[in-house]
Amino acid sequence: MIQYLPFEKPIEALDKHAAELAAHAEGTEEARMLATRAAKLLENTYARLSPWQRTLVARHPQRPRFERLVAGLFSEFLPIAGDRVFGEDQAIIGGFATFEGRRVMVIGHVKGEDTPGRLRHNFGMARPEGYRKAIRLMELADRFGLPVVTLVDTPGAFPGVDAEARGQAEAIARSTEACLALGVPLVAVIVGEGGSGGAVALAAANRVLMFEHAVYSVISPEGCASILWRSAAEAESAAEAMKVTAADLLKLGVIHRIVYEPRGGAHRDPAETVKRLALALRAELGSLAALTPDELRREREEFFLKQG
Repeated sequence: MIQYLPFEKPIEALDKHAAELAAHAEGTEEARMLATRAAKLLENTYARLSPWQRTLVARHPQRPRFERLVAGLFSEFLPIAGDRVFGEDQAIIGGFATFEGRRVMVIGHVKGEDTPGRLRHNFGMARPEGYRKAIRLMELADRFGLPVVTLVDTPGAFPGVDAEARGQAEAIARSTEACLALGVPLVAVIVGEGGSGGAVALAAANRVLMFEHAVYSVISPEGCASILWRSAAEAESAAEAMKVTAADLLKLGVIHRIVYEPRGGAHRDPAETVKRLALALRAELGSLAALTPDELRREREEFFLKQG
C-alpha cells in the first residue's frame, strides 16, 4: 500500500476511485480509464517536482534504503561491528559483500524501516563511533584491495552532547580523510538524504552517484530556513535556493552521475530501482578497476578541489 505525499493528493483520489470501480464488474472499463489518467498525472507530477517536493520524496518512509538495497545488490554480506575504541553505532552499518562475483566493502547509513528500527539506528544520524567504524572498514578494504561502495542516507551527523564529547567533528574529518586516502576505488551513492558533513564523511569518492529524487546539501532546508529566515516554515524557499537536487548538483559538478528512478519514485518500484543502481555500479566500478592507487587518490583530490 503506497503512502501518498501531500502533493500527491489528486493522484491518490484517482487511484482510490479506480480501485472502487474495479471492484464492480460494470465499472471495469471506467476504472481502466481512471487508472490511465492517474498514471499520466503521476508521470507529469514527477517530471516537474520542486526541490522541496524532491526532499519529501527523498524522505519517503517506504523509500528503499540500506537494508533493501544491500539485499538486492549484494550477496554474502558480512557486517562488522564496533570501532575498537568506544562501541558499536547502528546508524552506520558495513562489512564485506559480493557484487556480481567480486568482493567489495559496503558501508552505509541506516535509518530504519519502522519505529523501533528508526530508534535503534538513531534515524541514520551517526555518532563518532559510527564514523570511526567506517574508517576501520575502509582501512580493511585498502589492506585487502577491495573496492568500497557507500550508501549515503542521513539528515546529518548526530548533534547530541554525548557525540560532541567524544569528538564528533574530528571523527567526521578523519572519515573524510580516510575516503580521500584510499588506494582502492570508492563509489558513493546518495540514496535519500545527503546531509552536511555526516554525508560527505562517506561520500568523498572517485564517483558520486545520486538517485534522481535524492537531495544533497550542507544543511537541511528546515535548518537553513531557521538561520536565514528565523522560521522553518520557509523550508521550501531554502530548498530552492540551496540547489539540493540531483540535476542541479550534476550541473554544478558536485556529483558525477544521476541514477534515474522508476516513474513515481523509487518507493513505487524498489526492484527496478535496485536493477538501475546495479547497472550504474557495474559501469563505475569497471571504469575505475584499471586505475593505480596513486591515480585513484589524484582523481579524488582533483574532483573535490575543483568544487572549491
